[in-house]
Amino acid sequence: MRFTVVGTPGDRRTDGFAAACRSSGLAGPDVIAWTDVLRGAEPEIAPGTVLRVESPGGDPEADALLRGPGDPARVPGGAAWYGTFTAALERVRAAGARAGVRSVSDTGEIAVMFDKRVCHARLEAAGVPVPSALGEVRGYAELRARMAAEKAARVFVKPAHGSSASGVVALQVAPGRIRAVTSAAMTGTGMLNSLRVRAYQTEPEVAALIDALAPDGLHVERWIPKASLGGRALDLRVVVIAGEPTHVVARTSRHPMTNLHLGGARGDLGEVRAALGEDGWRRALDACARAAECFPGSLMVGVDLLIQVGWRRFAVGEVNAFGDLLPGLTGLPGGAADGLDTYTAQVQAVLSEKLPVCTT
Repeated sequence: MRFTVVGTPGDRRTDGFAAACRSSGLAGPDVIAWTDVLRGAEPEIAPGTVLRVESPGGDPEADALLRGPGDPARVPGGAAWYGTFTAALERVRAAGARAGVRSVSDTGEIAVMFDKRVCHARLEAAGVPVPSALGEVRGYAELRARMAAEKAARVFVKPAHGSSASGVVALQVAPGRIRAVTSAAMTGTGMLNSLRVRAYQTEPEVAALIDALAPDGLHVERWIPKASLGGRALDLRVVVIAGEPTHVVARTSRHPMTNLHLGGARGDLGEVRAALGEDGWRRALDACARAAECFPGSLMVGVDLLIQVGWRRFAVGEVNAFGDLLPGLTGLPGGAADGLDTYTAQVQAVLSEKLPVCTT
């Protein structure tokens, strides 16, 4: 068996998966560079291989091809990124179909996971617990009107096609007060991603922030207060492979966004499990498995699970097509990935013929 990976040569993800292949007794994968696909080249996929699609993120050249030239740290451009990305995914799908290969990455499902509005609707229709959505808004004035109509004083405003918390705004309002927490930095040259979370606390600043994000499309959800440990809010990143939750990271932060690259830290999973109790832990993992069932063509998804204050209720905040970059993390004890990293667990699942139902 051999894999073909659409990815970025030398990238941590692509290299990590290649190492997993070799450690499992396989040859390293054939790698098709995202930059070649994004320039319009027809991918050449060898018959008999298993196709895997990796993230195009982290490559400035790929970013320029996706969004157009500019600072790779800029926030705007999500709609252009998505249009170019989904067109490239279609070329990958067609090439895989011509070669007659099996795939672990359903390109149509990847496209859904990169549209927060569509993804939320799919999860909700399947009965997966999700935050209540206020719908799409086209600017700050419409956002405030929607919040007033829904009696929602705290919301998360998310770019429809963003990832890694890029452009996400945790907004709370009260009479005479407003506070928007985000990693987006408003500069003289535009809006840039930052590794520092900051707060905007005047209405003109917040209005400018939301209006700058709106042209790419916004998805708005009620802000669910998260459970906390040691004064730090937390959520879970749960990797689901072949339908089974296999790897879990507790992400903790003093900010509303728990992303590890924004200053979040891995929490003690044992403490989380103890706070949930065994029934709560089982129900938490079951919610993640149910979210994964909405994407039957994807061998792996990364689910962001919100644990609400009180430790009894859950909501799925995100489902990530490329949520398996978790260095040093091995699978849950006693599970199918016990002792295996996320990439090796996926290779082993394929070797065990646990391939998804994929149209690719």
